[in-house]
Amino acid sequence: MEDVLREVGPRLRALRRQSGTTLAALAEITGISVSTLSRLESGQRKATLELLLPLARAHRVPLDELVGAPQTGDPRVHPRPINNRYGQIVLPLSRNPGGPQAFKIIMEAANQGDPEPKTHEGYEWLYVLTGKLRLILGEHDLVLPAGEAAEFDTRTPHWFGSAGADPVEFLIIFDRQGARIHTRARPKAR
Repeated sequence: MEDVLREVGPRLRALRRQSGTTLAALAEITGISVSTLSRLESGQRKATLELLLPLARAHRVPLDELVGAPQTGDPRVHPRPINNRYGQIVLPLSRNPGGPQAFKIIMEAANQGDPEPKTHEGYEWLYVLTGKLRLILGEHDLVLPAGEAAEFDTRTPHWFGSAGADPVEFLIIFDRQGARIHTRARPKAR
């Protein structure tokens, strides 16, 4: 039991750093003080269920993963939808902290605003399931119907949205940097 609890702190720190979240931001989301979070991560505070449950929710990982419980053999991924800051519904399809991650994204046609291409470190692959996806990539303005795919270096200015009046659903694989940029949840309303 002591060995399991000793590994919780490094896992918590790795999850927080991977998501690019500060201790202060995590404290605001979970209601756990910055000093308690810091002591948990450094191993100076023993992890309790009362502390681990809000952290598992904040990091969107099962509690078993936080404590390093042995695999049960169940290969299913149980996605919890994320409403990100871009108005998209994001469903995680994989659990691969630190490596490429797969997501299904559902994007409504309404309220997309004017395209504002962005850049960031990383690489992305996408595949359109239903609807039509408008992809602005550098000087290219493309419409990808269902069944088409694209891949690109995200240092090229890019933007995507629904190309029609209907929602678009697509699969996307991000490397670590891309996942951090595109899947961040909206801040909680105060």
